[in-house]
Parts: sequence; C-alpha cells; structure tokens
Amino acid sequence: MRRLTLVARSARGWSIAVLAAGTLTAALPAARAASAIEGPAVAWLAAGADADIDRAFAQARVEKKPLLLYWGARWCPPCNQLKATLFNRADFITRSRDFVAVNIDGDLPGAQKLGARFKVRGYPTMILMGADGTEITRLPGEVDAPQVMALLQLGLAGGRPVKAVLADVRAGKPVSGAEWRSLAYYGWDIDEAQLVGAGERAGLLAQLSNACPASEAESATRLLLKALAESDEGKGIKPDAALRRRVTRLLADPAASRAQMDVLSNAAPEITQALSPEPGADRTALAGAFDAALQRLQVDATLSRNDRLGALTARVSLARIDLPKDERHPKLPPSLVRQLREQVARDDREITDAYERQAVITAGAHALGLAGLWAESDALLKTNLAKSHSPYYLMSQLAGNARKLGRTDEALRWYELSYTKSEGPATRLQWGAGYVSALVDLAPQDAARIERVAQQLFSEAAKDPAAFHERSARSLQRVGRKLAEWNKDGEHDAALRRLQDGPDGLAAVCSRLGAADGQRATCEGILKPALKKPTA
Repeated sequence: MRRLTLVARSARGWSIAVLAAGTLTAALPAARAASAIEGPAVAWLAAGADADIDRAFAQARVEKKPLLLYWGARWCPPCNQLKATLFNRADFITRSRDFVAVNIDGDLPGAQKLGARFKVRGYPTMILMGADGTEITRLPGEVDAPQVMALLQLGLAGGRPVKAVLADVRAGKPVSGAEWRSLAYYGWDIDEAQLVGAGERAGLLAQLSNACPASEAESATRLLLKALAESDEGKGIKPDAALRRRVTRLLADPAASRAQMDVLSNAAPEITQALSPEPGADRTALAGAFDAALQRLQVDATLSRNDRLGALTARVSLARIDLPKDERHPKLPPSLVRQLREQVARDDREITDAYERQAVITAGAHALGLAGLWAESDALLKTNLAKSHSPYYLMSQLAGNARKLGRTDEALRWYELSYTKSEGPATRLQWGAGYVSALVDLAPQDAARIERVAQQLFSEAAKDPAAFHERSARSLQRVGRKLAEWNKDGEHDAALRRLQDGPDGLAAVCSRLGAADGQRATCEGILKPALKKPTA
C-alpha cells in the first residue's frame, strides 16, 4: 500500500500511514455521515474542531489510555485498502479497546486546521499519542496487517516516544531491540520534519542502519533499504560491490524479502538505481534479482490483492528503468504484460468489497498505463465508475490518461467532470485546483473558463472556515501559482484584477478573516504575486 497526493502516483508509488475502520460514535453532520469510517466494532470519535480533540484527550486521561489519531479522506485509495484488509481484523478490533480512537475526516469543517495543529499533510496519517499530548510514533500503513499490529502493540505497551529513542541513539546510549524496531518501522515518509528534515532523512537512515546492532538484523536491513530508497542525487548511502551483494542476498532469501515486502515493492527502481547508478552488467544483475523476489511476492497468498499487485507493478517499473520517464508506449516482456492483464482482470472480477475495489482498481489502472496499455486502463476505470463511492477519483485518472496521450479536449472534459462530481470542501478545492491547473496548461487561450473556474473556487473557499489551512491552503496556493504562470506577461491582468478585487473576489474573502487569524496572510498571498500591474 502506498500514499497518494491527488491522482498520479510518483515513481516510488504510494507510501502511507493510516488507521480507518469501525463505527464513529460521535455525531457527524448528516451530509458527511456516508463518508465516515464504517464498521460494527471500533468506537471512533469524529473530530472536526479543537474542542473535539480536547474532549478526546480528556477521555484518554480519564481512561488512562493513549490516543490514536487518524487523518484521512473518503476517496483515498490506500485508506480504503486498510479499511478492507486491516481494521476488520478481530485482533485490531480487540486492540482498539486499549486506546481512544479519533478520526479526522479531511472534509469536516475544521479538519484542515487540525491538520496544521498536528503537522499532518498527506492522507492518510496515523499518530499514536500519550494522553498528555506527547507524540509516541507515526505508524506506517504500507506494511501488512500483522506487522502493523505488532508495531501498535509496541506503542501500547508503554513504548517511549520515537523522538526520545532517536535522541538516545544519537547520543550513543543503548536502546532496546523493541526500540530499534520502532525506529525501523517509524512512518518516515509522513514525519513532516518532526524528527528530521526531508533533505537530511537519507543520511540519518543510513547512520541508523550502521548503528543498529547485529542482533537486530531485520531493523538494520529495513533502515538500509529506506536509506537507499532516499539516496538519490548523492544523498545517503554511496554504493559499492559489498552493498550490492548484501542486497542481492536479501532478495534471494524468501523470508527476509517477505519481511521487507513493502519497501521492496514501493522503491524497487530507486534502490536499484542507488546501488547501480549507471546502466550495465551490475544493474542488469540486480534488477534480475529484484524481479525474482517480486515474482514471489506477486503470488504470495498471504499478501493482500493490493500488495500482490504492487509487486507486479514494481516489476513493470523495473522493466522501464532505462527508458525515459515520459515513455508512453514501452516495449515490455510479453509474459510480464500478460501477467499484468490477467491479474488486473482477475481482481476486477473477484473483488466484492467496495473499499478494496477503490484501492485495487485505481492501482490496476495506474499499472496498465505504466505498461502502455492505455485503452485497457481507460476501460477499467470507466466500467468501475458506477461501482465506486468516489467516482471523481477515477475520473481524475481518466483525465490524466488522456492528457498523457495528448487528447486535450477529452482530458479537460474529465477534469471538469471530476471537479463537478467531487464532494466535501477540502476535496472540491483540491480537485478544482487540478482543473484550473489543467486549463492553464492545456487551454491557456480559454480565458473566460479559467476565470470562471477560479472564481468558483474562491467562492467555495469563502464558505469554508478552514479554507486557508493545510491541504486546502495548498490547493488554493497552487491555483495562485498557475494563474501567475498564465499571467507571466501581464496579458491577463484584468482578469486577475477581477478575481482579486471584484465584488466576490479574493480580497473580500480575506477581509472577512480576522487580523490575528493566520489564514489571512495565506489568503492575501495567493493572487497578489500574480498581478503584474501595481494595485492602485
């Protein structure tokens, strides 16, 4: 399982941390009830404001329990994947009685402000916290269910905050095996600079791997693989023959590679390129060893459908490793193409759970496109529109497919439809920003439509009390940047002036925010840089 931003996955794929299932006991607005986490057993508390969080922490203190904070969204495929595969497990349902479970749906009125409070950005994120508000750890969701459960147990058994463990390691102090495991399986991809800045992460992971004692081989290996996955542009680990041999031995070991399946699937091309920066015999041999390990994972019945598909998708990525990133019609081994077609068709035929379908079908469509099977990717998405509880996500993928193939009008139709059909304030701003960006890139001459859609977004932002926090703010800032690009020569200054200073313009929206509200500065900074002529 992997983490999403909007629609397209990066070359590394998704890497996520999430918790989502069960019944929300706190009341949700009726219009949002359908998007809440559903299920019969886990007593989730819905939080959409600081007061909700404060009540949850008060409950945690009274009950002397930690608190588990989940931040997610209805449309998010990896969130749906974990709803289908982890949180319906009996052991998770039982374990949920040992913590206060809090769900922040990103489309609740105050959710984006809460995202800023807890320094979470990507859907999904899950944080285990002490009743006093101390952050214990950020758990990864890309590992499979038994591993997540083991990590959760470590935190619930009185484990120290990962920040304190890391400080001890840096100071040369001894830490326990369980604490090394908490470092190895920490949600580094969702750290948000809580422990280390993104630019320093590869180096830190390499240092931790080297410092990890021989008795904690699995943790040392995981930290090494994570460091390699981050080691682009000279960061992190420098490759040598001994390191390549070490990774090759890991790949040949079924049990060891199964234990690291998420890192191997999510970062196969990155690890291969880090160890063998240039095409040649070394890279070919390593890619072959990787492919053999991924083939085992692809047919491993102990893994979920999505994880098996992830292994197969990684094989496709490896087969493309020496091709240009924008190659739309790669020549791949026929057997690999056949296996991809068969697996995606089988998943589409056999999946009955709506959550799993949202995760696996979107991943399958991506994999088909990666293999150059664009017509089949489109057909898969179109036949699943009526089966999805968030079809606008699939529509965005269809837009992306059409755009990659140069079908501009078709792409814009899908971008428009995905925005029109999207639901929830934060989601609509995010999808609307994607539509504006596509219009600027693909139809810059359509000034009337660009202005109209941007104005609609600003009008929607005016109705959302948290529109200038976290993901919503980034969506609007994205609109501002694209409009600045559109107006780089000042040609559209009049349109931007209307968007800024018109009766329903952004200036009016900003003026309704209090001077002490941090959102006001964010709001005021969105369009002013795009204007070429000084304000009168």
